[in-house]
Amino acid sequence: MSIIKQELVLTPTTYRLQIGIALCSIIFTIGTTLQNFVIVNISLIETMMQMADAPNPEGQAPGFTNGFRLVGCIYIIGNALGILAFRVRSTILWWVILVVNFTQGLGFVMIPSSMWVAAISEYGIWGILPSAITDGGAIILAIIMIYTMVKYRSTWAQQRLAV
Repeated sequence: MSIIKQELVLTPTTYRLQIGIALCSIIFTIGTTLQNFVIVNISLIETMMQMADAPNPEGQAPGFTNGFRLVGCIYIIGNALGILAFRVRSTILWWVILVVNFTQGLGFVMIPSSMWVAAISEYGIWGILPSAITDGGAIILAIIMIYTMVKYRSTWAQQRLAV
């Protein structure tokens, strides 16, 4: 029984995908940073908690804000890693980018609706715009990445050739 070795070869889609992922990652890093440190603050979290009838919003808001920002910082780092796609095509980087974008795309489901209402009442549409771009864009990017993985049966839209 012989073992067939396979080599991965770049396709024109590989380069477009790398550039697209890296550019999206720049946008998502900026958007997540804006949402995390400009839009979300203790006052907004207190308003959100009051809308949700949470007990003691003034006492709980600082801790919740810190936790929210900690999670946001993890996504900022994850999105920033995606910028490496300009030059790097490692399988590990692919999976990190995919997981970050897929989970960030679930933001609209995971974050309570009272947060969006509070953000709109405080800042207008600008209060949700960074998150709408990052969360909506992230799920679209994740779907594109999954599609190329299925189409090419490899990461980074590389084609397998038998050697």
